[in-house]
Amino acid sequence: MADLEQVSDYLLTEYRLEQQGRLVSEALAAPGITVAAFLRYAVGRSRFLWRDGRNGITFAGMGTAVDLMAWGETRFRGIERQARELFSNAVPLHTAEPLAAPRLFGGFAFREDFVPDFAWQGFIPAHFVLPHFQLVSHDGQQWLTINALAPIDEEPGELTEQLCEALKLCYQELLAFVEQTPDGPSDALAPATIGYPMPYPTWAEMITQAQAHFRTSPLQKVVLARVCEVRRPQPIDLDRALAFLQEHYPDCYTFLFEPQPHHAFFGATPELLVATEGRQLRTMGLAGSIQRGKTAEEDQTLADELWHSAKDRLEHALVVDALRRRLLPLTTTLTIPKEPEIYQLSNIQHLYTPVQGELQQPDGVLPLVEALHPTPALGGSP
Repeated sequence: MADLEQVSDYLLTEYRLEQQGRLVSEALAAPGITVAAFLRYAVGRSRFLWRDGRNGITFAGMGTAVDLMAWGETRFRGIERQARELFSNAVPLHTAEPLAAPRLFGGFAFREDFVPDFAWQGFIPAHFVLPHFQLVSHDGQQWLTINALAPIDEEPGELTEQLCEALKLCYQELLAFVEQTPDGPSDALAPATIGYPMPYPTWAEMITQAQAHFRTSPLQKVVLARVCEVRRPQPIDLDRALAFLQEHYPDCYTFLFEPQPHHAFFGATPELLVATEGRQLRTMGLAGSIQRGKTAEEDQTLADELWHSAKDRLEHALVVDALRRRLLPLTTTLTIPKEPEIYQLSNIQHLYTPVQGELQQPDGVLPLVEALHPTPALGGSP
């Protein structure tokens, strides 16, 4: 791996400029490279993953070619502006495969006044990363892409040649790595101790206060949460944890954002905030939940109970109404079914309403993220 590291370090040192530069990317087909092997190979560097369990499309990244950062109430627009600048002058990718195009991985803090505490050390309010190397896997095909910045006033020809050589070298090293360390089963995670910094009496008092607010204020929905600390005798093996999540929650979105080694945000969620393709958008209302049954009959009984629950239907309606209210000014058409469906996962079932629409302007996904955040599904109402 030393040769590849030397080439990569040279490229990034030579061409990664302070907020200036022209994005250059190269890609090649990479049969035989699994996402799991790619991420294991990247241990010790920044790593990223996004997998759509419904269609199997998986994007992964390692290393950092470009950092986009923003703070405060303008963090959404700040990242959008930087992303547009980055891609507006990019050298066209020499491949017809759109999935191989350069991708940003990142996220936003829930609150605009976010200040990192111990658990979130190493994270900032808005941070997106263009990885140095990225892999996409879909329908049995894999593509490997390399990204770097060239001086904006220079022709990218020389850099393109160097990127192609580094990309081929990376692919060969990945193939050798796959042969040496084949993907294995996701073993059970080692036992851990679980603790709650907030004592239970304090937690119970919060619940009591929330109930009182329902009677004395316009509050319609509240989402309460407390920190759970999980401690293990050994460092958490992120690769095994991700494999476990994908195995047990195959229909969810599985994600990893590790901007610094061993500082990672990862998980699996069934909820899509918003996705766009041209003028088309899709999102979902996902609120109201009940457990799965031990038999098919019990499962159906529980689903019927959820569907007819006045409390859960009200909770779900608050989420769907918020989506409708925020999206109507931005769309020419908006399709929302009148009744929810049952959305079943391995361990839980939810009330689910798919939402589709056509945007007035195809401005990308980030303006919609800003318009929809926070949804009542996570942030309560009002």
